[in-house]
Amino acid sequence: MEHFVVSARKYRPQTFKDVVGQQAITNTLLNAIENNHLAQALLFTGPRGVGKTTCARILAKMINSDGNEREDEDFAFNIFELDAASNNSVDDIRNLTDQVRIPPQVGKYKVYIIDEVHMLSQSAFNAFLKTLEEPPKHCIFILATTEKHKIIPTILSRCQIFDFKRITVKDAKEHLKYIAEQQDVDAEDDALHIIAQKADGAMRDALSIFDRVVSFSGKHLTRQAVTENLNVLDYETYFKSTDLILENKIPELLLQFNHTISKGFDGHHYIAGLASHFRDLLVCKTPETIDLLEVGDQTKEKYLKQAQKASQSFLLKGIELANDCDLKYKTSRNQRLLVELCLMQLASITYDGEKKKKQQ
Repeated sequence: MEHFVVSARKYRPQTFKDVVGQQAITNTLLNAIENNHLAQALLFTGPRGVGKTTCARILAKMINSDGNEREDEDFAFNIFELDAASNNSVDDIRNLTDQVRIPPQVGKYKVYIIDEVHMLSQSAFNAFLKTLEEPPKHCIFILATTEKHKIIPTILSRCQIFDFKRITVKDAKEHLKYIAEQQDVDAEDDALHIIAQKADGAMRDALSIFDRVVSFSGKHLTRQAVTENLNVLDYETYFKSTDLILENKIPELLLQFNHTISKGFDGHHYIAGLASHFRDLLVCKTPETIDLLEVGDQTKEKYLKQAQKASQSFLLKGIELANDCDLKYKTSRNQRLLVELCLMQLASITYDGEKKKKQQ
């Protein structure tokens, strides 16, 4: 059996151009290298899977390149990666500061990439302060962390801080599209969109989910295969629920909710998703806010069509009821009844209005 390399490693960016969704940071770093304006201590902070360690490795290679090396040169003797989660004692930091004094044998710089730096102990941070403030000329420190608030202020003040942002659904989807083409996978636009949404701003998570779904469905990636494999509620469920609510069909609505629960979904998940669906329909009511809708083109058409059926007052009331149910869900003794009551109230919003009109 041939060794399988996961997409997150196989397609790890090799240059700043390949890094997804962090243009501001990559441009700043490129300009700093070109103008010889690079700080000796950098702190990369941001959520998981957005490219902190990748950018650190690319930067380490770039500052050691002089144009004469081989394409596959990785400068292994110049780049030292330290995992602060498992090397968090004072002795580990002392060993590091002892190594720092020795200049590199090849290349210009020794680059120390310290991952999960917030895991260092208080005394280890203190032992590191002096070296970080005045490192030797041949040395650059790149600290990476997901939890900047856990790093002591004296460390922060000695570093140039780069805040990495979460990757947008649009950027993640475009990158997944490129990787699907590389792997000869025929992927539906909506399928990639669901994967990008599920990843919640982390490119590494998106690629892991992509690998899993491709293993499940093969070379043809459909929206249905993705929703089945990820066990997420499809847009279709909420479109159907909203149609039944607008038509005041309470029995059919309760049966649909029962069918959703029988497929293994949680009532809390369903009602929170319904509130988000109403919000997306509200966003479609005015042309200026349509850009806030993060869905594929085919699904966007469905949203625009359904938004015309629902009034703004109905959607605002619907969001309020669904959100209220969401808040009460965890403390409720009878959670199923709570959701069913909310659905009956939702289906009665427009019905009450019709009765009042008849009385007038």
